[in-house]
Amino acid sequence: MDALKIDEHIYMVDVKVAGARNFIASYILRGEKTIIVETGPASSVHNLLNGLEGLDVKPEEVAYVAVSHIHLDHGGGVGPLLRRFPKAKAVVHERGAPHLVNPEKLWQQAQMVLGRVAEIYGKPTPVPSERIVAAQDGMVLDAGGGVKLKVVETVGHAPHHLSYYEPLSNGIFTGDSAGIYLNEIDAIVPTTPAPFRLDMALASLEKMANLKPSTLYYTHFGKAENAVEKLQAYAKQLRLWAGIAKETLEKNESLDTMRQKIFERDEAVRKAVQHIKKHKVFSETSLAGSMLGVFEYVKNFGAIPA
Repeated sequence: MDALKIDEHIYMVDVKVAGARNFIASYILRGEKTIIVETGPASSVHNLLNGLEGLDVKPEEVAYVAVSHIHLDHGGGVGPLLRRFPKAKAVVHERGAPHLVNPEKLWQQAQMVLGRVAEIYGKPTPVPSERIVAAQDGMVLDAGGGVKLKVVETVGHAPHHLSYYEPLSNGIFTGDSAGIYLNEIDAIVPTTPAPFRLDMALASLEKMANLKPSTLYYTHFGKAENAVEKLQAYAKQLRLWAGIAKETLEKNESLDTMRQKIFERDEAVRKAVQHIKKHKVFSETSLAGSMLGVFEYVKNFGAIPA
């Protein structure tokens, strides 16, 4: 797969899991050393490796493989990737590190939650503990030549979620903290499966917006401008969903009723539905799971004030 140059020192590879385009992106930052952000799943690592070979990235050149979180579509490929790059360290939230060392529980849970999609992504392989950096908020990854990444803890989607701020482009690699950007139709949809924490997700969005980025690099999918506006719009969207969930619960209505109201009131979701129906991996089931995550949060914790 060809690597697309998207900034002076940043390249993007569409890893095309199961042949699906514009779904999962891996990013390559090149300074004196190289940093890879997001691996995609184990099943598509070969596509990422092809992109790296096209850039003539040498095995000893890669310093870090940084993932936003350990879900299979973001960090499932860490194990096989590190085998190709002997000097690279895997960077992950400290809560996620044990699951890279022993991914068996992660794999079992993925099979239960994702079903056939887990099989499409492939089973993750263990990563030696000595090759893992358990990252914390504010840590800086330095590739030399002025190319750096600052770790930004952005929990909410998951309790082990990180984003990465890149000063030269004034951009943030958002993982799943800023939603799913359907770049072909310019729409954002939530990725909020249970156990989702709305309060933490909103705090993470504000934290990223306070950095005043100009660019967002979505894992799902691609580079997007007007970064602060997109972060604020996503926060507004999450509040809308939470408000609908609160209304639904107060009236003792069903989750199906909540879904119907979201389709009525959220223009982005209406735009997304036809696109999602044609997708090989992302589906309306994924969208329904995100609605359930918000519903369960409001049921357990109450809605966030508007």
